[in-house]
Amino acid sequence: MCIPESAMSAHRERGLTLVELIMFLVIVSLAVVGILKVMTTTTRASADPQVRKQALAVAEALLEEVESMPFTTCDPDGYDVSSGTCAMPEAMGPEAAFTGQPAAEARGNATAPFDNVNDYAGFNLAGGGSDIGGPSAVVVPAGYSASVAVAQDGALGPAASPLAAGVVLRITVTVSYNNNNDSVVLQGYRTQYAPTSMP
Repeated sequence: MCIPESAMSAHRERGLTLVELIMFLVIVSLAVVGILKVMTTTTRASADPQVRKQALAVAEALLEEVESMPFTTCDPDGYDVSSGTCAMPEAMGPEAAFTGQPAAEARGNATAPFDNVNDYAGFNLAGGGSDIGGPSAVVVPAGYSASVAVAQDGALGPAASPLAAGVVLRITVTVSYNNNNDSVVLQGYRTQYAPTSMP
């Protein structure tokens, strides 16, 4: 009995060989692993925008607070209202040298509060408090920390005649998070005004 060629050909094409089946399983497994890896990375990073947004909110609030403080030639505590004179020029850091001024000013202190942009130089905030006081409410959640640097900067103004370094301050606020592995840095500038008048 003779089997037609077409019947033999159809019989050979049925099913998969063991090699083909193994190759199919390997390719599908690699595709599934790749998809799961992308999903894991996406899920892990999905909280990052919220964490960074919180750090940015803290940095913005603190920078706004510092920028809203006076920056005059005469320290607010050293201005004599009766004579209109300046008993103490403003300097970087707390005004401990001024007679009658407490040895240390503190943010939110009722008797000796920060009263000038310079007072925030080297200021640090640890996280975890509900409200850390001061002229504005800046809430630093647990796991975050904030620091302020204030430095003279003479690069502001037209290139031909920039402002003198002594009348320009660059304020840098750094908020660290994620175990200090990540940070948000904001900068702002203040220029001096009202040399000897009441701030």
